[in-house]
Amino acid sequence: MQDSKYLVANEHDALWGLTVSTVGYDAVEAGEPYPTKGHADGYYFDMDRGRVLNEYQMLYLMEGEGFFQSSHIDKVSIKAGDIFLLFPGEWHSYGPLPDSHWKSYWIGFKGRNMDDRINNGFLHPSKPIYHVGYSSEIIELYKAAMKAAFEEAAHFQQMLAGIVNHLIGTMYALERNIELNKNQGHAEMVSKARIRIRESLESDLTIQQLADSLGVSYSNFRKLFKLYTGLSPALYQQDLRLQRAKELLSTTKMSVKEIAYRLNFDSPDYFSSRFRLKTGMKPSDFRKQGTAGKKDE
Repeated sequence: MQDSKYLVANEHDALWGLTVSTVGYDAVEAGEPYPTKGHADGYYFDMDRGRVLNEYQMLYLMEGEGFFQSSHIDKVSIKAGDIFLLFPGEWHSYGPLPDSHWKSYWIGFKGRNMDDRINNGFLHPSKPIYHVGYSSEIIELYKAAMKAAFEEAAHFQQMLAGIVNHLIGTMYALERNIELNKNQGHAEMVSKARIRIRESLESDLTIQQLADSLGVSYSNFRKLFKLYTGLSPALYQQDLRLQRAKELLSTTKMSVKEIAYRLNFDSPDYFSSRFRLKTGMKPSDFRKQGTAGKKDE
């Protein structure tokens, strides 16, 4: 069984940054032909010969087992709970094993939103498969995409673009969290550290003291913290303090000097330099900007 929709997008839709060309669902029993019939020209393919697309596709295997191969990777097994990406200009082939059934969703798209993720190293043809497991959230997103595609309401392409971005973000985060949470002790330690840092923005807690209290060396703590959060603990602490500084500048009459010392910056000058580096303006100018906005209301 196949249920699919092929879509068109205009030049104005493309300016949004991402357009969707196809969305669908496949279900075949063991031994049935695959791919199923009914695909538009350029989409149907022979599993032995493979194909090349001029767009991205994201497929989620809900049930069954199969194979995947591409120009970048040799033939590998895929199973229920796997998402695999197809890249424009990249030869690939995939499908169910002869004795396995197959149920999958797919969505095809193109645009600079996705191109930017490739160019910035978040995604790459050398890693097309993501092991996310069963996810009701991903299934509901595919169902929402199919609903929007079949209804074709006004500005449906923008709605579909949002769903695709949500799907990609969910896929990316799910796999990484699954991998990171395999070591529950490390995950809990970083979680505790983040809470401690948030709760002590106005104290003189140092990262060394925090590492000591968690029973780990500073170097190992810094490495693990950055692995889980993408930031060093010191930068994480500083960014939170700068966020708190914005709040104090906007809601209190405390001087810049008072805020700097309240948030444990080494000096008002250092605070001002870090604030300007982060926001592009001096603390005093940030406060004036907020005041001007209130006067205009």
